Amino acid sequence: MAARCRTGPVPWDVALTAVATFRLSRLLSKASVTSPLRAPFTTFVGPQGPAELHEEARSDDRKATVGELVTCPFCVSVWVASSLTAGQLLWPRATRTAMGALTALAGADALQLTYGALVDRTTGG
Repeated sequence: MAARCRTGPVPWDVALTAVATFRLSRLLSKASVTSPLRAPFTTFVGPQGPAELHEEARSDDRKATVGELVTCPFCVSVWVASSLTAGQLLWPRATRTAMGALTALAGADALQLTYGALVDRTTGG
């Protein structure tokens, strides 16, 4: 049997999956570093937040649907959550490690933004 049998998800697994899904969805749908993956389906509009881009779906009918999907973190999160859940069943150790890294990245992002806001507040920047 490829998947381990469990009685259901552990609350920690749900929380870890949620944070990892959030981070990976934003990375895939908004990050400037992944814009080449979205470029065939999107048009660059401008920056949107720290290290994120605002892109819109191309008007070409064939590419518009994919463009809408890949620029929407809510849409991407359905696929990411499904993939991570399947990964937890099929490859639990590797998936948990990847989710831990994504969760740490989300935490680091929150700390960076908090630090930047505190510096701006104290220096009047």
